Amino acid sequence: MLPPDDFDPAIGVAEELEPGLRRLVAPNPSPMTYRGTNTYLLGTGGLAVIDPGPADDSHLAAILASVGPDQKITHIIVTHTHLDHSPLARPLADACGAPIHAFGGATAGRSEVMQELAQSGLIGGGEGIDSNFAPDILLKDGEVLHGDGWQLEALHTPGHIGNHLSLGWGDACFTADHVMGWASSLVSPPDGDLTDFMASCAKLAQGDWRIFYPGHGAAVTDTAGRLAWLVAHRNSRETAILQALDAGPATARSIAEHVYAETPAALLGAATRNVLAHLVDLTGKTTVEPRGPLHAEAEFQRVVR
Repeated sequence: MLPPDDFDPAIGVAEELEPGLRRLVAPNPSPMTYRGTNTYLLGTGGLAVIDPGPADDSHLAAILASVGPDQKITHIIVTHTHLDHSPLARPLADACGAPIHAFGGATAGRSEVMQELAQSGLIGGGEGIDSNFAPDILLKDGEVLHGDGWQLEALHTPGHIGNHLSLGWGDACFTADHVMGWASSLVSPPDGDLTDFMASCAKLAQGDWRIFYPGHGAAVTDTAGRLAWLVAHRNSRETAILQALDAGPATARSIAEHVYAETPAALLGAATRNVLAHLVDLTGKTTVEPRGPLHAEAEFQRVVR
């Protein structure tokens, strides 16, 4: 899915999205981050900073410059521990004195299956993880965080990574990297878990959301439609992967080269990790199986019933 051409915000400038909410885009554009990481400033007096972003002095300065004379940062909230979202949290906390809230550290929220895969050391992964991240205050699923004229409900939405949070703000939701309008989410085991990703889509679909504010790209106004697209997209990928395996055993890489034939070469590695996530999920469903130990380079085959 091609990104919309009309999302090209000024970098480092706090743009008002609606009363009490502003967005700053960090200077870290890439094929995986689009224009850059969205940092949100919530509130009018006591502010919450959602996803401070990457370790970048200019972005730290832009956040601090966006705090008015009658305002102060009271909460720092990190949705997940990827290097484009969490590293600036500690320097920001040191600068303003606010505590850092998050679901947990880099491996928090992993399913038992993914924990076993990680311990095996055979599955690879670990791309872009902020392994040193440590929050000051843990946010549990369903916990409500109260601020100065605002409140946020923490919604544990693992899938992109085990510690991923979405944040409900009335009928709006900060969906970070779980739901974005410009691209689907990378799911790379053992940090990413496709089984959890699909369950988190179902969880978000239970809400009556007016708008999604993602970690990258423009706001999503067709919230139900976008969630339905994500589910359908993953289901279509699963079908294509199974069709590829009907021709015989194959690796995640060879399947990705076939299924993601139109994907730029620079993104084929990410596509391979997405395919691997599907293969792990399908292994759990006993639909496919690895020929030998489950590892990143394993050949997989259909299960004959």
